[in-house]
Amino acid sequence: MSSEPENPSSSTAPPPEESGEKISKKAAKKEAAKLEKLRRRQEKEEEEEASRKTASLSIEEESFSRNYGDVTLNELKSTEDPKAGKWREAVEGNEWTDVRELVEAMAGTEVLIRGRVHTYRHVSSKKGFLIVRQKGCLVQCVVTESKENHVSVNMVKFVKQLNSESFVDVIGYVVLPKDPVTGTTQQVEIQVRKVYCVNSALQQLPLYVEDAARSEADIQAGKPGANQDTRLNFRVIDLRTATNQGIFSIQGWTQIGFIEIHSPKLLAGSSEGGSAVFRLDYKGQPACLAQSPQLHKQMAICADFERVFEVGAVYRAEDSFTHRHLCEFIGLDVEMAIHKHYSEIMDLVGELFPFIFNKINENCQKELEAIRKQYPFQPLKFLPKTLRLTFAEGIQMLKEAGVEADPLGDLNTETERKLGLLVLEKYNTEFYILHRYPSAVRPFYTMPCADDPNYSNSFDVFIRGEEIISGAQRVHDPELLTEQAKRFGIDVETIKMYIDSFRYGAPPHGGFGVGLERVVMLFCGLNNIRKTSLFPRDPLRLAP
Repeated sequence: MSSEPENPSSSTAPPPEESGEKISKKAAKKEAAKLEKLRRRQEKEEEEEASRKTASLSIEEESFSRNYGDVTLNELKSTEDPKAGKWREAVEGNEWTDVRELVEAMAGTEVLIRGRVHTYRHVSSKKGFLIVRQKGCLVQCVVTESKENHVSVNMVKFVKQLNSESFVDVIGYVVLPKDPVTGTTQQVEIQVRKVYCVNSALQQLPLYVEDAARSEADIQAGKPGANQDTRLNFRVIDLRTATNQGIFSIQGWTQIGFIEIHSPKLLAGSSEGGSAVFRLDYKGQPACLAQSPQLHKQMAICADFERVFEVGAVYRAEDSFTHRHLCEFIGLDVEMAIHKHYSEIMDLVGELFPFIFNKINENCQKELEAIRKQYPFQPLKFLPKTLRLTFAEGIQMLKEAGVEADPLGDLNTETERKLGLLVLEKYNTEFYILHRYPSAVRPFYTMPCADDPNYSNSFDVFIRGEEIISGAQRVHDPELLTEQAKRFGIDVETIKMYIDSFRYGAPPHGGFGVGLERVVMLFCGLNNIRKTSLFPRDPLRLAP
């Protein structure tokens, strides 16, 4: 736009030199002042218009900025607040779709997926291609600046800087590509609307999945690879290859999506901390028997197995001379990735055990009758939908019954039994879940509650007033995990590989452990766990 504004009164008049009229200095000065005033007014109008445009862009970018970013740790602590952050708001009410389920028939539908950043191809400041991987399945996600989809250039920039192997949640529409997609397992694309980084991996990883996946022929041809020692040293990353996913799926695949694993029982350090471990010499190195498969089942989740379980021996060296403790027992351990809340784990427990109880009652009537003949007992009472109480609610029930219990401490055997009787009286069930335990009484790897760090995202499960299951959401943030391990007096060097496994990209996850012998003892109303152990091992018994 010209700096000389149009003046209708003079624009058609001939220049002074053509008119032959001589303008006085006073008139010229007056005219110049008039033009300067008009020029300033126009500049002001232009500045105001530019300011309005900038404000509009700022408002637009502020609105668009809700559609991408890093998920806060507080949002991942199973917060109940649907407005705790932009990620929590975005996923509220949505269900996650597995990448392997993305097919042509879903074109036009909006989906929410979670997976790892496999690769990213940058096209321009306004466009890029993100390949997301979940359990060996790959899908191409197209990130394109679009006012219609509320995608800004800053979102494209955000996606570009994501580290390989980081976990992301992507929301977008399934579309059919014009040309077949190469390098992915799914023949559809996702037109991205929103993307959030759930967990960031290190910028420089000690091993890359594509290198671990190289064939011997590729390595001999000069392509980068990794030797066996490197792959085993960083096994958590190595296990993410399609080959290893296939090997261990064959070993332990189940129809309900869990993979059975077999973790080592010889460890360099204690798996849960404390002194109750059986120590031994391992070829000149100090070692111990595993208190649980806890650390390795979590590492399996970090290796993209998503849902795992193990049935195997568990060793506890504690001197517990009670009716319900053994030094060696058979444990069922479960670990699973969670999307939003640790209630997903409690949902599994609440459905699984009533199913087991019903099947036992249906299929083992003769066996139950034989047990009942020698050791009379009443059938276990349980509800179709498992009762769930908070620890604080349990403490309140005890308080109302005249039983004092520390609201930030643990329950002892007597208070557990008393609470079991109160629950039976009030809810007519002998099987229930108590959750949100105090943080001080849970293991170092337990995630604290989002609203109160004095409590944790943890739970115990009870039968006839005695605990059979302990579970929780785990800490998947390596810095918080290190801090809590030190607070519990654990030498972090002895669990360095465990902690480092979370630096390579880890999903929110949790799980539980249950003792076989104790469940059978309580289900059958027996008075001693040694009756349900084939050859019991307690502090005084090492034979037969």
